[in-house]
Amino acid sequence: MSLRAELLRFLVRTFLKSRKQEFDIDAWRRGMRVTERLVPPPPARSEYAEVRARGLTFHRVVMPNTRPGRNVLYLHGGGYLSGGPAHYRHFTWRIADALSATVWALAYRLAPEHPFPAAIEDAANAYAFIEDEAANTGQPLVMGDSAGGGLTLALLLKLRDEGRSLPRAAIALSPWTDLALTGASLADNASADPMLNARHLPELARLYLAGNDPRAPYASPLHGDVTTLPPVLIQVGSDEILRDDAVRMAEKLARANPRSRLEIWPRMPHAWQLFAPVLPEARQAIGNIASFVASVDAG
Repeated sequence: MSLRAELLRFLVRTFLKSRKQEFDIDAWRRGMRVTERLVPPPPARSEYAEVRARGLTFHRVVMPNTRPGRNVLYLHGGGYLSGGPAHYRHFTWRIADALSATVWALAYRLAPEHPFPAAIEDAANAYAFIEDEAANTGQPLVMGDSAGGGLTLALLLKLRDEGRSLPRAAIALSPWTDLALTGASLADNASADPMLNARHLPELARLYLAGNDPRAPYASPLHGDVTTLPPVLIQVGSDEILRDDAVRMAEKLARANPRSRLEIWPRMPHAWQLFAPVLPEARQAIGNIASFVASVDAG
């Protein structure tokens, strides 16, 4: 583990991990708006644009090495309640560059104003749009972090259940896969996790679910049938409260498709890949994502 990673853990714990017992959505959203202004812009060599289509909004990024027909749908984190593509403009271009792809970061509807199943409906519609954009050039990839990682996996289930074509592969970073909150790491890593507060997750789940079953597979893909899904790469930090969401999901996926992979990174904070501008482990993780996709392409 690098010295930068140790410093990052300290800073994240000091400035980002809330010690409040109760979750305050208004304060969280205010903090996210402040954070958005601090996110570095993509480099001048990228083509970054806001695209509106079919009632959806994407932030699309294209790099000089982007291959025609190579597309990634990116689903952001934020507990289904906050965040958006603008928070990822320092990251999505790196994914586009690593995968030689066009990345479409979706601004899906957020709870509690738009609770479940609004997010997965938007994700499914976005996937259909990208499929049409990339007609006859191969299936897109789907990728997401945190809640967006869970949404990525739920989207696979929905596409499969509806008899639609599936992505070639999917990538989930620190995914939240179990809104029933049954993972042992929620308690075991409550103190070790430098970023997330386990006491807040029940309120996040309640606001998103709005009375729906927390074990519904399109909300909690851990509780779904994963047979016939494409290969999935999951990356998670060893100290995360969501570690067991990732591990249990990866075990199910690997039993159904042995090309799926799980990477547990020692002491990495939640969604550490987003710290790529300063963290060598984040850039290494992106390199692993590229290697995984290359292995899928190679068959």
